Amino acid sequence: MSFFIDDPLLQNIVELRNITQSYDDGKSVILDNFELLIEDKPDQGQFVALLGMSGCGKSTVLRYIAGLQKPTSGTVKVKNELVDGKNRVNMVFQQYSSLPWYTVLENVALGLTLRGIEKKQAIDKSRKMIEWVGLKGHENKYAQYPLLSGGQLQRVAIARSLISNPEILLMDEPFGALDIETRQSMQDLLLEIWKEYHTTIIFVTHDVSEAVYLADDVYIMKKSPSKIIKHIPVSLPLDRDYRIKKSNDFIGIYREIEDIMLSTLPQ
Repeated sequence: MSFFIDDPLLQNIVELRNITQSYDDGKSVILDNFELLIEDKPDQGQFVALLGMSGCGKSTVLRYIAGLQKPTSGTVKVKNELVDGKNRVNMVFQQYSSLPWYTVLENVALGLTLRGIEKKQAIDKSRKMIEWVGLKGHENKYAQYPLLSGGQLQRVAIARSLISNPEILLMDEPFGALDIETRQSMQDLLLEIWKEYHTTIIFVTHDVSEAVYLADDVYIMKKSPSKIIKHIPVSLPLDRDYRIKKSNDFIGIYREIEDIMLSTLPQ
């Protein structure tokens, strides 16, 4: 089954075709004939969630798009150009990725200064982004635990990723280690970011509820050799808060996805 809809009126922002990933001289196959198309939605972006059991290759797919890994065979494109590591794609990991010997301000400004932007301009822009993600007052703290909480460290990573205005933001289980209150606040922040920046976000998670709450499209992957087995459009309002999780529509989509995922387990 292919998950391509080749509509000549829509530009593809991400496409993976005929992807195979194998190791040990082909003895271990992780992805087999994997295909995924994510279409551009001008002035809205897309929020795509990848769901699947551990080891099915979700993080590998993100690494392809980021240019951090090449598949054994197949084609990976971003905005109709082959991925070469130079595309404007940023990635937020589950592990805290800030440089602990830099302050919050220095971490956020790093991407701008490395691109040759004048230091004062980079600092001014970084201060505005830090305030926007809710870290005003923490600018001069070193980006390390316990000076900053887990949620605050992820806010630093998100601010650093957003400041260069990427067209695509990849997120690999970024909230997996957070407590329920912090996780909810980070989910809400991410929805605000999506609405504000119209970025295409590709989000990997094991949490079905999180996927339904955040995404407008959910793709379910089966265990290796993996491919996408189902695309679930999330027919919920774009403006959401935690109360929607109690709605019948939310619960119905949640149960549909859960049933599909459980059906992929060995009997």
